[in-house]
Amino acid sequence: MARTSAQKPPKEPGRMKQMWQVFQMTRRMDPLAVWIMLLSFLLPILAGVLLAVFATPGDVLAGILWVVTGVLLGILLVLIVLGRRAERVAYRQISGQPGAVGAVLKSSLRRAWQASEMPVTVSPKTQDAVYRAIGKPGVVIIGEGPASRTRRMMEDERRNVNRIVPNVPVHLLHVGPDVESVKLENLARTLNKLKRAITKAEVYAVSNRLTSLSKSSTLPIPKGIDPLKARAPKPR
Repeated sequence: MARTSAQKPPKEPGRMKQMWQVFQMTRRMDPLAVWIMLLSFLLPILAGVLLAVFATPGDVLAGILWVVTGVLLGILLVLIVLGRRAERVAYRQISGQPGAVGAVLKSSLRRAWQASEMPVTVSPKTQDAVYRAIGKPGVVIIGEGPASRTRRMMEDERRNVNRIVPNVPVHLLHVGPDVESVKLENLARTLNKLKRAITKAEVYAVSNRLTSLSKSSTLPIPKGIDPLKARAPKPR
């Protein structure tokens, strides 16, 4: 017998359930986060009680407002701490996997940055990749993988960038297992700490120039030609 009604898609968990799942994951991977969130919640409440007692003694309404303000501030701080610790745990879980740097560039950078989750260069053998981000510090070339394997690809990309935009500063960062490499969870913070060198308008101009010239450097295959079926011309 044919089905008379289509199966309903699984219902997505609500906001509170999602937050509880995030908390459980963070608690398992980062036990210290629980104590930090507890302190973040209690300290504003304690400050509100002290202000109620010493700043407005005898004023019941003002005392209640101070305590309520402390509770609300504590909840806000707990949510901020939970979000940051959960993000750090998530980055630790994907650290070392191909495409991890792209995930950070897509989700954690500020709007002032122009970056893509797709790498500009990938090694087909080792899956090491090179990414490019453009911001007020200039152009940042990021290698994903051991420095010994990504250094050559990064130098090639730096020469390409210097050829297209010779007056823009170029920075090199490694994200990998090396001791001197930047940890994945600290990548966005490291990028934002770089010294500013160009303006916001110049960021968009450099990004557009690099994108357009990078696309034009790879010639497309003419339509109607299958490279796998192409044959050499027959001798006359």
